[in-house]
Amino acid sequence: AVLETYGTFEAFVPGDDKYCVAFGRDIIDSIPPGSIYFGGTEWGRFLVTALCKSHVNADPFFTLTQNALADGGYLAYLRGMYGDKIYIPTDTDSQQCFGDYSADVQRRSQQNKLKPGESLKMVNGKPQISGQIAVMEVNGLLAKVIFDKNSNREFYVEESFPLDWMYPHLEPHGLIMKINRQPLSELSDDIVSQDHDYWTKYVTPMIGGWLNDDTLVSEVAAFAEKVHLRHDLSGFTGDPRFVQNDYACKTFSKLRSSLAGIYMWRLDQAVGEEEKDRMARAADFAFRQAWALCPTSPEAVFRYVNFLLKQKRNSDALLVAATCLKLDPNNFQVKNLVSQLQKFQKAK
Repeated sequence: AVLETYGTFEAFVPGDDKYCVAFGRDIIDSIPPGSIYFGGTEWGRFLVTALCKSHVNADPFFTLTQNALADGGYLAYLRGMYGDKIYIPTDTDSQQCFGDYSADVQRRSQQNKLKPGESLKMVNGKPQISGQIAVMEVNGLLAKVIFDKNSNREFYVEESFPLDWMYPHLEPHGLIMKINRQPLSELSDDIVSQDHDYWTKYVTPMIGGWLNDDTLVSEVAAFAEKVHLRHDLSGFTGDPRFVQNDYACKTFSKLRSSLAGIYMWRLDQAVGEEEKDRMARAADFAFRQAWALCPTSPEAVFRYVNFLLKQKRNSDALLVAATCLKLDPNNFQVKNLVSQLQKFQKAK
């Protein structure tokens, strides 16, 4: 309870009050009463907790964070609040998920299929797993337990780290995502169009209405340098309060790049050329918006670069990374990214 309270103050202090409240209220208003909501980021968890009518009484919905489910203390906290209304994993469930993940890591390690950031060491003949990736994998398994056991509830999520099992079930839902009970065979044109129109309308008061389907990556880069590097607001039709608050920029950019991730996942799964093109266009538009909202966002930059490379748009990928480096010249990871892309470009 202390962490929930402290986290709210920690979110409000660096963020602009206007956008803190908009973030929390717009998410709350989009979720039906009685639903279960996973809030992944600090804003996604703490602002929604603070601005809902009653966190303890799940009014209007149950607010959890997928990031802390591997913590036995957090599960006990949830059981104390919500245990008589929804299923919260037990200590046995937690041990089972740890065991399942450990067995999966050992199997994939033998097949050389560990994910980037995963590590496995054998200590006295027993597997020892550590690191952020491992914790989030276990968190993901426990989130799946909650999803499966509460089959009479609707589910929504604000992403922190992508959880693989969710992707077939996800669709854009305003600022966040809905986790459908059954996997979706595809994202319909209506879903994609609603997401496109919602975000176009949403970002216009923030950064202006200049970004559309035909906006080039070079035009977004020029906007980033003008507004964020040179702080030149001449002709700017957005909100100076927004672009001058890095925390707000990163937070809303994170939301948009997470939604772009749904389209990118769908693109990787698509078989037909028409479906691939449809998902590529949706992903590209969402990534351009995410990058325009915050040109130095790690999620937006690295995910967009990855997308562009897969699309064989190497020059655009280098431009995204190089522009980010201009704005954040001491970022070691971005320096390495630019260097790798330049070498790749020369090799071509």
